[in-house]
Amino acid sequence: MSTVVETVSEIVKPILDKHDFYLADLEFTKEGSGWYLRVYIDKQGGITLEDCVVVNDELSEALDAIEPDPIPQAYFLEVSSPGAERPLKTEDDMKNAVGEYIHISLFQKQDAKKVYEGTLKELNDDSLVLVVKDKARRKELTFDRKNIAKARLAIEF
Repeated sequence: MSTVVETVSEIVKPILDKHDFYLADLEFTKEGSGWYLRVYIDKQGGITLEDCVVVNDELSEALDAIEPDPIPQAYFLEVSSPGAERPLKTEDDMKNAVGEYIHISLFQKQDAKKVYEGTLKELNDDSLVLVVKDKARRKELTFDRKNIAKARLAIEF
């Protein structure tokens, strides 16, 4: 499976670069009896349905032109936005999230909690600073990046 992901990543990159999009995630997975190639794309300001259609058409054409076929089994191609609460998996994802409202889960508790939401104020190699709501006021909390199990964008209510 990883060779399919690597191959498709190389093929889709120039398509995305041409449109000023970036690859948020890519997966090739079996669900039930069908295989799915899912390409999650994004851009500054968010991706549109039309953007997904353009990438789907261009990627489909590029994949069909390769001999021998890099994906021998039948599959469904899905190109979409990573979603409003998408995971922050890469360093670029984290850098792009500065100023955004995010959710983090920790490996070990900090101040008796393992889950926090707040605005990502600062990010460096060792730590990040979140501005979190504490009752009626806001406060800044610093987290060791080694203690962050998962991070994702979040919707603030």
